[in-house]
Amino acid sequence: MAWQVWFAFFGAAWVISLSPGAGAIASMSTGLSHGLRRGYWNILGLQIGLLLQVVIVAAGVGALLASSALAFTVIKWFGVAYLVYLGVRQWRAAPTEVSAETDTRRHSATALVARGFLVNASNPKAVVFMLAVLPQFLDPAAPLVPQYAIIAATMIAVDVMVMTGYTGLAARVLRMMRSPKQQRVTGRVFSGLFFAAAAFLSLVRRGATA
Repeated sequence: MAWQVWFAFFGAAWVISLSPGAGAIASMSTGLSHGLRRGYWNILGLQIGLLLQVVIVAAGVGALLASSALAFTVIKWFGVAYLVYLGVRQWRAAPTEVSAETDTRRHSATALVARGFLVNASNPKAVVFMLAVLPQFLDPAAPLVPQYAIIAATMIAVDVMVMTGYTGLAARVLRMMRSPKQQRVTGRVFSGLFFAAAAFLSLVRRGATA
């Protein structure tokens, strides 16, 4: 991959990662509930899901997903249901005592990784989007595997930095919240964001994303 092509993709990766979406909401929600340190487990899960999306596109399965209404619909509604589930959990979350030990253990590291993974893996819109965008940065005359490896590494590195920023920002908000009422209101704001993301995903049509 030529340097000028990589720099163009590097810029595109920042735009993609900074765009508000379910991953950003999940990162901020985790930072709010668990702090930055444990928030990295959620970020790890998000990156595994992102890597899966790149592999799906590289393997050509993304083309099948883009052309199959049934496959797209099944994955889309699974993603909608999962975002609604996260919204309900956020809404019902009990306020916690904010202290230096507010690295809560309500979710294990494994659960946080799984949560982040499912948020990205259950988004067919992202796969179809990558299917439309990534080929523009590929040289079909050169070996594709190294190019996809560079693309995946670049996207993951950028996304880790962006999601760390989102998580850290929410963790700072957590340290400023002392009263149960403040925590409850903030939690319900994030709950509403999960519901909004679910509603947006439910309106996505296969033809509109291809």
